[in-house]
Formats: sequence, C-alpha cells, structure tokens
Amino acid sequence: MQPQRSSGRPPLHVLVAAPRGFCAGVDRAIRIVELALEKYGAPVYVRHEIVHNRFVVDELRDRGAIFVKELDEVPDDRPVVFSAHGVPKTVPAKASQRGLSFLDATCPLVSKVHRQAERVAAEGLHIIFVGHAGHPEVIGTFGQVPEGTMTLVEDVADVNRIAVPDESRLAFLTQTTLSVDDTADIVTALKARFPAIRAPRTEDICYATSNRQAAVKAIAARCEKMLVIGSPQSSNSLRLGEVAERLNVPARLIERASDIDWAWLGEPKVLGVTAGASAPERLVREVMDALAERFEVVEEEADHNPERMVFKLPRELVD
Repeated sequence: MQPQRSSGRPPLHVLVAAPRGFCAGVDRAIRIVELALEKYGAPVYVRHEIVHNRFVVDELRDRGAIFVKELDEVPDDRPVVFSAHGVPKTVPAKASQRGLSFLDATCPLVSKVHRQAERVAAEGLHIIFVGHAGHPEVIGTFGQVPEGTMTLVEDVADVNRIAVPDESRLAFLTQTTLSVDDTADIVTALKARFPAIRAPRTEDICYATSNRQAAVKAIAARCEKMLVIGSPQSSNSLRLGEVAERLNVPARLIERASDIDWAWLGEPKVLGVTAGASAPERLVREVMDALAERFEVVEEEADHNPERMVFKLPRELVD
C-alpha cells in the first residue's frame, strides 16, 4: 500500500518531458494569424486548421479567425492564411488568380521538403514519399510535383509491394512528423530493395518531432504510465504515445485535463507527461493542476535537449 502524506492524497512523482509542446513552426504559424488579425482586423480567413489543436483553433476563432476548407469560402476582400502543414501549388496559384491577399504559414521545414521534391522531380527521378495517407502535409507535398511523380509508402509492407517506373532512378523523402524508429525501418527496407535510391541531403523528420520522441524515451524507463497532451489529428502527438507504448509504458492521448481517464490512471508512483508540438503549455499546466487535486504531486522537468529554434515571420507582417 502506498504511503499517504498528511493531505491524505497519494504521492505522485510527475516527470514532465522537455522539450514538449509548441515548436518553432507552430509558434510562427499561430503568430502569423495573430498579426494578421492585428493588421487587417477581423475576420481573417484560414484555410484548414492552422495547427492540429482544437484549443488553439478555438482561441483564434474567438479573436476573429474563420477556418474554411477551401478558398471558395473566402471573400475577395479578406486575407487568407495557409496552414502550417503546407498546401499544394494550386492553392496559392488560385489565390493569386482571384487577387486574394494571402499569407503562407507553412512551416519552413515542410517548405524545405517541398523544395527538395521539386529539385528531385526536375532531375527526372521518381520520388517515394514516406508518410501517412490523407495527412495535410502529404497532400501539400504531393502537390508540389507533377502527378505521377511520387509514390506514397506508409510502412515496410508497402515497400515490398509498390511498383516504380525505373528502379535506378529513385529518391525518397519523408513527412516531417513521423516516428523516428518506424521511418528508420522503412528507409532500411527501401535501401534493401532499391540499392540505388537517393536519400535526402538532410534528415526530413523535423528537429521538434525527433526531440520530443527522444525526450519520451529519456524518461520512459522511470514511468509507470504516460499522458500525451495533443490532438488525435496531430501526427507528432500520436507518435509520442506510440514511442511510450513501444517501451512498455501504457500511454493515453488527451486533449486537455478533462479527458483524463482516472480509472485508467489509477495511482501510479511515477507518471510521465508530455505534449505534442501543437499543444500549448497552458494545457500542460491544466493537466498538472488536475493531478494536484488528486495527488500530492512532486514535479520534475526532465530537460533532454533544450530548443532555441526561431523562424522568421513574413516581412509584410513585421515591417
């Protein structure tokens, strides 16, 4: 039986992973919407969710942002922001044709993958893209090159069954928010089947995704369970839970404190808490406050790899 403190609440040591939460790309995208609202006034339209987090989207909506699925829903006289996940080339082209004022909040690391895809396609190589079907980033990257230039693989099984035009003229690229370990397995399979395949010049999985997964690995051995704060639509958040589970740490993805399943949580002695790259720190604090209502909490921040990355804002918003 666990020892009780004078409060009567069971003790709980919480290891809060670091880095966690907002990355530089997410911070930049949200700031672009905020500055656009300041400069142009409400409403400012945003094509798709600016980032995959309901709390962030609702907050921006309350300030005057209107989220739409397609450009057809944007009036001619209002600005529109493209989400951090990136968009196909046809989207800004259509906006320009209509004379719309638009701001591109695509994460610079996603834009880097877009430029790589363009360069590789221009050389006449077929691209095998490692990613998740239907994810906005995948749709945006496919939209940078002519149709038929790129083939999607989601797992090792896909590698073994895909057909390509010429096995000697291949390159691969990856979505930025994948599991580091799963992607390594897929890349190994690609190189085994297609020895001549060209790798990207630098790692496509972004620093923030890699760092957050490494931070979970760094604390997993000490944790009995793990709470991951993030949206079920957020690829990088889902991967954090998978990393924990792979290390035999039961994990649950929650959007905020009200989603905690207290029966599932039970009374662990050591709990891990982390947050996906689109989850604000306010939600982490909210979870910690909820835990403190039921437990005598001792919080420890496990700073694995401090981040100092900052991306520039569009010139038209800061001049």
